[in-house]
Amino acid sequence: MQTLPLDDDAIASLERATLDAVAPPAVQPMDGWLLPFDTSTIGRAKSAVPLRHHHIDPAQISAIEALYTERGLQAAFRLADGPGLRDVQTELTRLGYQAQQPTLVQVGTVAAMRAICQGEPARVTDQPSPAWSAVYVAEGFDPVDGAHRVQALSRSAHVVYAHVEEDGQSVAAGTAALSQGWASIHGMRTVTARRGQGLAARILGGLADTATQRGLERVFLQVEEGNASALALYARAGFATAWRYHYWRRA
Repeated sequence: MQTLPLDDDAIASLERATLDAVAPPAVQPMDGWLLPFDTSTIGRAKSAVPLRHHHIDPAQISAIEALYTERGLQAAFRLADGPGLRDVQTELTRLGYQAQQPTLVQVGTVAAMRAICQGEPARVTDQPSPAWSAVYVAEGFDPVDGAHRVQALSRSAHVVYAHVEEDGQSVAAGTAALSQGWASIHGMRTVTARRGQGLAARILGGLADTATQRGLERVFLQVEEGNASALALYARAGFATAWRYHYWRRA
């Protein structure tokens, strides 16, 4: 898998922007890590993540576990694949953690993302609306997960909300967090019966317009490695993989 290199500053700003988007109730920094604490179903909101991909001391794992235990939570880790974090991965394996849910971090430009939109861009608002949130609990989606995502994305101070309505029904939605010098795309959803009709591209187009208005040029997103349809869309929108990560959780 070909990847694009990002320097330490870009990696750190991207990870901070990720947590700005999912807005866990508490985040604790710890010597090269960010520790978000949440009880939702959103993995990024409750997994410790390093701010660089090298020179991370595996001895920190026990201290991180203790901080999660103090809050009544099970520790989990979100680690980039790669040689710079191999010692941490080895120690987690020894402790009984397993690598799960391979996910790609992809980066691109706002201009390229805008170019994919062939129809009218989605409507974008600064506050969540019932029309936006309705997509996440529509038929075909896990209602519990959908409710958690609405809750998490609605509490962020950095998020804008895009949705498309047709014939009085909300048929697609998504958000962008605008922080740390990035636009980041989260919560892309299209109702099952309306997929393959260019609605996701209209969501990206609306979010791109808003990012441009706020003076942002670079964008990232995170997508599960096995989501072929989303990967095809994002490739057309000019995204390329910066790295792959796994969630490390106890079996």
